[in-house]
Amino acid sequence: MPWSERLRAFWRGEGGGREVLAIAYPLILSQMSITFQGFMDRLFLTWYGAEAVAGVVTGLFTTWPLIAVFIGTGQYLTTFVAQYHGAGRPWRIGPAVWQGAYFSVLAGVVVAALSPLVEPVFRSAGHPPEVLAAEVTYSRILLLGAFPAVLVTTLASFFAGRGETRVILLVNIATTLVDTVLNYLWIFGKGGFPRMGVAGAAWSTVLVQALGAAIYVALILAPRHRREQATLSGWRLEPALLGRLLRFGLPTGLQYSLEVLAFGLFMMIVGRLGTAPLAATSIAFNLNMIVFLPMLGLGVAVSSLVGRYVGAGRPALAERSTWSAFWMSLAYFALCGLAYLLAPAVLLAPYAAGADPASFSEVARLTTVLLRFVTLYSIFDMMNVVFAGGLKGAGDTTYPLVATLVLGWVAMLGPTWLAVESGAGLFVAWAAPTAYVLVLGVLMMRRFRAGRWKGLRVIEPGPADLDTRVA
Repeated sequence: MPWSERLRAFWRGEGGGREVLAIAYPLILSQMSITFQGFMDRLFLTWYGAEAVAGVVTGLFTTWPLIAVFIGTGQYLTTFVAQYHGAGRPWRIGPAVWQGAYFSVLAGVVVAALSPLVEPVFRSAGHPPEVLAAEVTYSRILLLGAFPAVLVTTLASFFAGRGETRVILLVNIATTLVDTVLNYLWIFGKGGFPRMGVAGAAWSTVLVQALGAAIYVALILAPRHRREQATLSGWRLEPALLGRLLRFGLPTGLQYSLEVLAFGLFMMIVGRLGTAPLAATSIAFNLNMIVFLPMLGLGVAVSSLVGRYVGAGRPALAERSTWSAFWMSLAYFALCGLAYLLAPAVLLAPYAAGADPASFSEVARLTTVLLRFVTLYSIFDMMNVVFAGGLKGAGDTTYPLVATLVLGWVAMLGPTWLAVESGAGLFVAWAAPTAYVLVLGVLMMRRFRAGRWKGLRVIEPGPADLDTRVA
């Protein structure tokens, strides 16, 4: 078959590239807006003071793994919505969303209850008083405001699971703009706002998340959705449905949290090698995240499409959707890899602009080598996102958790610690996370190709399923 016909066949039809991209691109752009939001937060705080940005970054790395458990669990509601949508049972979507809302309330209470532990935890680290004050202030507010952070992600699943991802993009753009303005006003005390510094940045984040959640509530309770998806009449607590959300969603939240925590510990271990290796590692990861984080939206799109087609009893199209996403991500990361390999000086120029040339030369040399590691593992990292997204869209959430736990904490952190303690150096230490990503990507692809996920569901059997079983 000629290449032109192959491309047309890949692009067209259900589960083809066009359908995947139509759902994925708003989610990708949404992730980019979130990345921009975090960048502006840190930029303003850098202008406010070095101690402020240092405390905020440390506080975020410390508290985010905890909050991420609940955010990842709530986001798994996407699969429930997608499977109900595909199964032709839209009236079950509203009750599922309500269970997600109840879970968000519970998550907010649990996380907020841990806020008194913030000060003793950071005080034990022995950081300077100014940094300690920023760490405690920022982290305590984030923990107290965890409820809207979990709720806004959970409610977005109503639209992600049904393929209306442009709504998510518009909400994220609006909240990002509001957050940028509020941050500036609240951090520096402009426009009649009090000058609150770190506290202003934290409260701005919480307030904007609450705003996003309020917008989603208004949209979800629109007359059309109340009528078709029972978004108001389905308010009752359903313990069985909530239990299934926790059963399938909690492994996803734990996987996300443990992976973030593992890489945070990797950074701490590498920090024992000195300032230049740690700075090079930070820059290499940052350059990787700029291109990688937006593609997490592609993983959510895969889960949505797989859930929809699995719910409809059409696993072949679920499989095609996943492979379509993989081939598109492969092309994307091949281009990014070329940039890492061929233009490291261009990528490092913004970091070098404000740095001392003498001290940055060693950082630049190390980072240039580390970008080769990034080039190698990036494609496998995307394999993990795409194929794990396909598995989760069907309901296979335990396998990704176990694989991440074993590989991340045994095969990555253990060898990294040995490499650092034995004096093997930075590049040997980096071989561990590179091997971790490679093996994890291959395992996710093998698990997906095995096809056991095709017989899974997260939703309860419908009338047609029960009739088939009786027959």
